[in-house]
Amino acid sequence: MSFKVKSEIVAEKTAMRDAFCSTLIEMAKKDDRICLLDADLMGAMGTKPFLKEFPDRAIDCGIQEANMVGVAAGLAAQGKIPFAHTFGIFATRRACDQIFVSCAYAGLNVKIVGSDPGVTAALNGGTHMPFEDLGIMRAMPEVTVVEPTDVTMLKDLLPKIAQIPGVAYLRLVRKSCESIYEDGSTFEIGKANVLTEGKDVTIIAMGYCVGQALIAAQQLKSEGISATVIDMFTLKPLDKQAVIDAAKRTGTVVTVENHYVNNGLGSAVAEVLCENCPTPLIRLGSQDKFGEVGSRDFLADKFGINAKAIVQAAKTAVAKKTGNA
Repeated sequence: MSFKVKSEIVAEKTAMRDAFCSTLIEMAKKDDRICLLDADLMGAMGTKPFLKEFPDRAIDCGIQEANMVGVAAGLAAQGKIPFAHTFGIFATRRACDQIFVSCAYAGLNVKIVGSDPGVTAALNGGTHMPFEDLGIMRAMPEVTVVEPTDVTMLKDLLPKIAQIPGVAYLRLVRKSCESIYEDGSTFEIGKANVLTEGKDVTIIAMGYCVGQALIAAQQLKSEGISATVIDMFTLKPLDKQAVIDAAKRTGTVVTVENHYVNNGLGSAVAEVLCENCPTPLIRLGSQDKFGEVGSRDFLADKFGINAKAIVQAAKTAVAKKTGNA
């Protein structure tokens, strides 16, 4: 693991879906076990180039997500490494039992790709806005849960995910995201990245919220508050030691996630702190509300997961720690 954070947060020039497809094609050229399944979303996910390159290793299962996962399980049972994609809401809710029984319980090597998480679903609205997918997948035994932060991380992690035994859930922004890491950075599944080191408060984020956490840390620094920022891109297995070490160093923690505050990152961090290092904690995320139609920025503000909300939470956390709340 060797990574470098960019000095300035800018929008990615490459959409995550394009990076996913191109990386999967390169993997498939080297490993004939790699195959792709989709539920009528190859156009939306930008994976038609894979279909063109490997027509015998790409299957459009139609709008039948549970059936798609069953097909993926069958392919895995025959030694293939299937990547099965649909929007995150359908991947986890509609196909939940098939993932649990046919894939995880059976110990099969199936990779589930759920796209458009949380507010990044934007104008697709509440019916297509998964705020619960991480909680569902995290609850399943022996399932790896990963949310790549940017294109650089996705390109590095995808081949590694293919080699992990068993089921993995890849939570993926479909369109644009912020570019956080320099090209050539490498990452280790299950190992958190400490992006900045501070002494006053720890901010633990994942996915879309990592860029917002870094922006917040810069603002806090200008106001005299020193923040540790951690990119917890692997929700399961969680890097417990990173949480414990940061909590002991700063004495207070803020988590921020593009997900419900229940059952996701905030809950996972709370469990670690309660059992190992009781520490004041503020959890940012959707507060038990359904999604709705809106731009990503509008929704991030509404659900309290942007830099502005993180700055306020960090100040509150520091005040509580010092007894000034």
